[in-house]
This record gives sequence, structure tokens and C-alpha cells, in this order.
Amino acid sequence: MTSSLLLMNPALSWTDPEATAALRFKVKPFCPPAGACYWARRWRSPISAMIPNIHLPMRSLEVKNRTSVDDIKSLRLITAVKTPYLPDGRFDLEAYDSLIHMQIINGAEGVIVGGTTGEGHLMSWDEHIMLIGHTVNCFGTSIRVIGNTGSNSTGEAIHATEQGFAVGMHAALHINPYYGKTSLEGMVSHFEAVLSMGPTIIYNVPSRTGQDIPPSVIRTISQNPNMAGVKECMGNDRIKGYVDKGIVIWSGNDDECHDSRWAFGATGVVSVASNLVPGLMHELMFQGKNPSLNSKLMPLIKWLFQEPNPVGLNTALAQLGVIRPVFRLPYVPLPRARRLEFVRIVKSLGRENFIGEKDVEFLDDDDFILVGRY
Repeated sequence: MTSSLLLMNPALSWTDPEATAALRFKVKPFCPPAGACYWARRWRSPISAMIPNIHLPMRSLEVKNRTSVDDIKSLRLITAVKTPYLPDGRFDLEAYDSLIHMQIINGAEGVIVGGTTGEGHLMSWDEHIMLIGHTVNCFGTSIRVIGNTGSNSTGEAIHATEQGFAVGMHAALHINPYYGKTSLEGMVSHFEAVLSMGPTIIYNVPSRTGQDIPPSVIRTISQNPNMAGVKECMGNDRIKGYVDKGIVIWSGNDDECHDSRWAFGATGVVSVASNLVPGLMHELMFQGKNPSLNSKLMPLIKWLFQEPNPVGLNTALAQLGVIRPVFRLPYVPLPRARRLEFVRIVKSLGRENFIGEKDVEFLDDDDFILVGRY
């Protein structure tokens, strides 16, 4: 004790006998009453750490301005809507509102906000929730708003979904944890953590997540009353298997959606192409088998997906003049040859079938703005 005090106070010296003597005193050890401190002698794991889901979801039981699970299950044409930008990379809400208006008047029943096509992965969560709330406030009585509040972090998915439903979205879209993949049991737990909050569509796209959501997982979580269905990208055989078991399915592939709907029992499609030709996609989903129209749309659909979505869609909407030619990196426009090809596709399919009123035009490289800081 004496030496430590001296070390802390250099003014005192071992050669100063009076100072040293003054510091020499006996320290009595602290002794609490018998039994008073027993808990500190033997550490025990907190009981709360062993209770799953101690943090209950922030949900309200009040009647909300949103649709039921059954209403979500009935949607046939859902557009994964594009998010347009201003030259500085912020949202172009005027152009966005125009895109939503064109979806409504052409018969789309729902929109995915901030999905892969809407570049939700390039947004902050503040931007993401704001855009969901904006869509609900402006269009929620005319079209079903499905917010992509999924994440590979269960905690983020829970928080974003709580916020999404709080601002009025009608349903949530949830993906399985990507990159940091989990076990099948972990996948079930992830989905169960968010299903309690409201109507939910599960999205299976292994080409992006690196992990398939197998039928065993879907069958398990389909018992939850908030499970609306699955956006399935693994083909029509998988879709048929789910439909036979009474699970609602939307095709996630524009090139397969006609057969998915009319030959394999899918309820409809979550479409990228409907951003461009919503009227034709509505006809494809509502008017019965139409192999002729389906074949007519194939050149456009194949063109859209030559590069990872939404590269083709962003390029096409800019060439149609309905959005500014602004890209948030890492997305960049399709090369010149592909842009020229799009002009030919529009003329072949008929400009009147596409959204917007301006003539389709070829845009040069210098016409595009690439934003890296947003």
C-alpha cells in the first residue's frame, strides 16, 4: 500500500521518514455481514439471457389503414418499382410519383418499394422508410404498398419492419440472410422473428443470396397466419409443388411468369418488366393464356436481364424520358450497342405500349450522371 501511494505521488520520497511513517497504517479488509455478498462469490448466468424473444415486437392491435393477409394473397400484378434520382443522387420524388401513377392507371395492384429493382440496398434506412411512408401517404388507397424491410441482420429486419408498418405499409417483403448465411433452423428463426408484425411475402432468389430457401423451411413458416406467400425464383416445378400444398406463390421471373400463372398455378408475378409495359403485363396476368403476347414480350425481357437487374431497367427508363439519366454507383448504364437495341425493341413492340409520352431516344455516354457519394 505504502509503495503504491508513493509511486502515485512523486513528491513523496522513500528518504522522507516522516512522510513514509504517516502513510503506514493498517487497512482492514471489508467484511460484509454473513450471506450479504454470497451472490458475488459465485457467478451465475442471468436468467433473462436464456429467455428467447425477450424483446417483444413493437406492434399495435389498433385497426390500421392496411390490407389483410388474404387481400395480399389475391394480388396478381405486383411491380418492383424503380427509384429515380436527382443529379445529386437524392430521390426524385416527382418522377417517382409519376411512375406510381402510371402503375395504378395501367392496372398494377401492388408495388414493392425499395426492393432490388428499387435499389433498397443503396439506401440508408432513413431513406428507405421515408420512401415507404411517402408511397403509402400518396397512393396507399389506390395500390398495395409492400415495403422491402428484409436484411441479413435479423435485428435490422425487425427494426425496419416495425418502422415500415408504423408508417402504414400494407405488407413486408423479407429475404433470407445473405452473405453471412445461416443454418436452416436459423433461417426459420429469422423469418419467425418478423412474421409476427404483419402480412409478409418471403422472397427466394438464390442467385443473389447464395442460399436457397428450401421447401422444408417454407412449409414450416407457412403455418404462421401472417405468411402471405412466396416470391419464388427457382422455377415452375418448385412453384407447382407449393401450389399443390396450398401456398400462395408469385413468380419472380418475368420470362416464366405466363406459364407460372396459367400452367403451374401461381397467383401472379412480381415484375420488373411492368415498370416499362404495365398494361401488357396486366393483360398477361389477367386475360388468360396468351402465348402470342408472351412471345412478343420475350425480346424486351431478355434485353432487360442481360446484365444484373436493375442496370437494364434504369437505362430503359432514362431512354424513355420518364426519369433523369442518373445512376447511383455501382450501377452504370448498358453499353451503346444495347442502348441502340432498346430503341429498336420499343419501335417493334410499339411506343404506345410503354410508359411515358416522349419518343424513345438513344442517349450518349455523356448524357448519364454517375453518383458515387449519396
